[in-house]
Amino acid sequence: MNRISLKPLEEIDQGVLEELKGRLEKTFDCPVKIEPQTTKLARAYNPSRRQYLSTTLLSTISTSEKGERALGIVDVDLYVPGLNFVFGEADIGSGVAIISLFRLRQEHYALPPDKELFLERAVKEAIHELGHTYGLGHCSDRRCIMYFSNTLTDTDKKQAAFCSKCRQILKSQSVC
Repeated sequence: MNRISLKPLEEIDQGVLEELKGRLEKTFDCPVKIEPQTTKLARAYNPSRRQYLSTTLLSTISTSEKGERALGIVDVDLYVPGLNFVFGEADIGSGVAIISLFRLRQEHYALPPDKELFLERAVKEAIHELGHTYGLGHCSDRRCIMYFSNTLTDTDKKQAAFCSKCRQILKSQSVC
C-alpha cells in the first residue's frame, strides 16, 4: 500500500503532526498515518557537538509495507559529518527520512515566535525529504521544494511545491 507514516521519535506537538499530515496528504495525494511516539534518540547523541547524528536516527526508522514511506520527526539539533547541522536527511533506498524542528523556530535565533512561519518551514522540510525518498535529487530551481536549503532563508524563499520538472518525475514514479 502506498502511504506515508509520520513517526515522532520523541514527544512532538500533536498540532504540528496534524498540520504535517494534512499538508502531506494534499501534496502527495496519498494517505498519511501518524504513528505512536518512540524514543530512540540516546544512541545518536554526540556530547562533544551537543547534537544528534541524523544518520544514526535515520537507521532506526523503518517502513512496514512495500511502497510505504516513513518520516521521522524530532525536535533536536541534527548533524552529519562535514556539516554544522542539517534540517533533515533521507535514505532513498529504504524510503525513510527524518526532519528536525529544532532550527525551524524563530526563537532559536532570538526572534519572536511565529507559529505560521514555523509550520510552513516544517511542511517544506517534510515535503523535501519525502521527495528524496521518491527518488528526487536536489533541483536547481530556487522556488522548487527540492532546492537545497543551506539556510533558513533558502527554505523561506522556496515554495512548498514541486516545480514542473520534479512533478513530472514524481508522476512517473506512481507516488500514490
